Amino acid sequence: GELFGPLPPGGRREFFCLDEHTWVWHEEWIDDHGNRQVKTTRYDIRPSGIVKAQDGQGYQAVTPEEAKRLYKAAKLYEARVRSEIYDPILQQ
Repeated sequence: GELFGPLPPGGRREFFCLDEHTWVWHEEWIDDHGNRQVKTTRYDIRPSGIVKAQDGQGYQAVTPEEAKRLYKAAKLYEARVRSEIYDPILQQ
């Protein structure tokens, strides 16, 4: 969740890979009225393209721009996991 900047106070953000075809973005925050808001987006990578479902709604195709952002986020995620989790283990 830190890939996308600092978390606001009381906020929570997660971005993770479920399997080789599925990515999840989950965010919680406190809105201007003090209410907790929650949004979960599931991205499925399919042979025909990338689709997403938000908060349990039906799937829709992502725009080319959103696909590029997802790709960049996945590459950053991979680099962070490698450097923060696997590299220290390999150095032991």
